[in-house]
Amino acid sequence: MPDIKALLTRCVEASGSDIHFKTDTGSVYLRKHGELFHWDDVPKFDIAEFQRDMGALLRKDQRDRFEETQELDFSLEIPSVARFRGNLYWQRSHPQAVFRVIPYTISTMEELQLPASCFDFIERPRGLVLVTGPAGSGKSTTLAAMIDRINRNQNCHIITVEDPTEFVHDDHKALINQRELDVDTLSFANALKYVLRQDPDVILVGEMRDLETIHLAITAAETGHLVFATLHTVDAVQTVDRIVDVFPMHQQQQIRMQLSVNLLGVVSQTLIKRKDGRGRAAAFEVLNATSAVRNLIRENKTYQIGSIIQTGGKQKMQTLDQSLVKLAEAGIISVEEGASKAKDRGEFMRLLQLAEVPITNAGGGNIAHPQAGTPPPPPTAPPMAPPPGTTDSGAPPQQQGGVRGQPFRPGVKRD
Repeated sequence: MPDIKALLTRCVEASGSDIHFKTDTGSVYLRKHGELFHWDDVPKFDIAEFQRDMGALLRKDQRDRFEETQELDFSLEIPSVARFRGNLYWQRSHPQAVFRVIPYTISTMEELQLPASCFDFIERPRGLVLVTGPAGSGKSTTLAAMIDRINRNQNCHIITVEDPTEFVHDDHKALINQRELDVDTLSFANALKYVLRQDPDVILVGEMRDLETIHLAITAAETGHLVFATLHTVDAVQTVDRIVDVFPMHQQQQIRMQLSVNLLGVVSQTLIKRKDGRGRAAAFEVLNATSAVRNLIRENKTYQIGSIIQTGGKQKMQTLDQSLVKLAEAGIISVEEGASKAKDRGEFMRLLQLAEVPITNAGGGNIAHPQAGTPPPPPTAPPMAPPPGTTDSGAPPQQQGGVRGQPFRPGVKRD
């Protein structure tokens, strides 16, 4: 097979975001603009070739950890090309690898067209800012831009805790220290226990994974620090509920009180294909923690927060559907793509009509009513129910057996 570093370099040159190595089929796949493509011109490779090349990229402690845990997150840098976030895992007894491209250049907040509230959040002296969204939605890129803005404009001390370290920041106006899990600290919770003794002003938590990390992040914000963190949630309301629900019932009211006092805002984002085919654009849902929002969190009425976001334009809030309509109105995304990502398709269509955006699809039919302009089909009789006791189940699918792969250490056989 071609050298792994050569393929990673080619991925960057092709403007790909991820590259997959599948050893059971000897294939390489590239993700570009959200779509996965098979690289047909890459020669097939076997497990031995993959292990040899992959083992040369890893440190001994990383190879040992992968053998022990069968999972590995790591970072890799190819000088003058890019940094990569890698993951190794097993699939049907075959080792597999995925790499995500982390560019050297950190985009500015203006280039990413971040919401106006983000510019306000980074000016606050203390509080908790949450950036959320599904995996691969650009959360790390958004946070890197916000941290870079602080780094270049404020005299402060920034500490990041990540798994692994993705964007690398140089010291500019601020002093910045970046700690990596399993290299510089044992866990997010462990790092946050001691971070308050390290004289920080701004703290970035790569991911709030468990109760202890969430509690310590809120406590750090409560003690007068500006804390940024991520969660894998799809909207602002779910983010608040997720944080509270992590805790046992007897602690939830206390957490609601702490969260209502310390939360500055939630930015939930997703990526949508651009209409011109030049990559993807981000749509944002923004919750600004106004006094009304804080009261709803404290009183366990988070189900009403959605209405406040809908009508909170003056407070720089917006729903995901409102953001999608703005992108469609500007011609950045197609109406079809916007409808596919909308939280409430009916509300999205209503907002499009208010903005006077044409809502016909490529085929000329109405998206809200695909059959508009054609007569309805004649009514048909409902299907007859099957006789009692009969089923429509098929035979269970047969499973293929896999071949066990070999470990990355030569001469050691995997049991």
